[in-house]
Amino acid sequence: MSDDSSDTIDTRAEDPNLNQSSVDDIGTANTMRERSGETRVKTWLVLDGSRLLITTMLALLIFGVFVFGGTFYYQYYLTDALTADTVETVFSTMISAIITGVTLTLTISQIIISQENGPLGDQRERMSNTMDFREYTQEMIGSPTPADPSAFLRAIILESRDYAKDLRESVADSDSEDLRGEVDEFTNSLVENADAAEDKLEGRKFGSYTVVSAALDYNYGWKVFQIERIANEHRDAISQETEMVLDDLKTVLSMFGPAREHIKTLYFEWELISLSQNILYLSVPALITAGFVTTYLGGSALSGTVLGVPNLIWVTSAAFAITSLPFLLLISYIARIATIAKRTLAIGPFILRDSQR
Repeated sequence: MSDDSSDTIDTRAEDPNLNQSSVDDIGTANTMRERSGETRVKTWLVLDGSRLLITTMLALLIFGVFVFGGTFYYQYYLTDALTADTVETVFSTMISAIITGVTLTLTISQIIISQENGPLGDQRERMSNTMDFREYTQEMIGSPTPADPSAFLRAIILESRDYAKDLRESVADSDSEDLRGEVDEFTNSLVENADAAEDKLEGRKFGSYTVVSAALDYNYGWKVFQIERIANEHRDAISQETEMVLDDLKTVLSMFGPAREHIKTLYFEWELISLSQNILYLSVPALITAGFVTTYLGGSALSGTVLGVPNLIWVTSAAFAITSLPFLLLISYIARIATIAKRTLAIGPFILRDSQR
């Protein structure tokens, strides 16, 4: 999703029901999963779960399917193993796939590393842009900008929460009951969302998905839209003090957008490098297993059974699951990265999903 934010194009004149819908949906759920309507199981498998654990689970699934299927079709499989060199053919193909996968992984690593290299002028510009953003953030939050990514995002979120409380106080004496009601609902939702994100960010180290998850949970774009809507619909009832607080709150939320995108970009690079390293580590035992089975087991059949299952089924199933580990690891990492990228395609108040359209 694009942070469950909203399009800022004013279509209320064309659709009279949009205004009422916007008022009714000021408050939002505090997590991305609740807003998107995904199940806990799917969210854990695609995003929250350890990528190594997910890879292991996929390998066990393959192993179980092969054992279960091989037990029922063992006679056909035994004939093929002895006459058609099925085992040798399968694992010879796996050797080629492993080598190709490692080559692809090295290519990905080279692309990532190349983005960090460049002439002195480019590096100076990167540094200048970073320091400008940090200085502006320091002026906004009134304290030195934290160096830790999780603390950096947490500081901006806490600042937006403080401005939300100031906004609530600024309209407390307003004669407009509608304005007070909408601001109260909006600020309550923002404060609860900020508290939830703050708790998830506190003490977290960069490199874990929790930091990015908390950033995705804080749907700043939808809040920016609500500020614009409230300022437009209640312009006659808003005092100068309230208008200033709304502008300050909008500025803080707008700063959260590029900050989140920067942290997300660093996380993607971190994850892709970790993926490359882990695939290289797994490719060695996978290659050894495939080579061993091809050389010493291809064209033969193991005798005996264990737990009523032929040894040939046990060995080939385990070998295939092990040789599949690099590819399964790639699936688990790309599933998370692709999901995050899809849900953060747009920056700012735009809706790309149906969660709050």
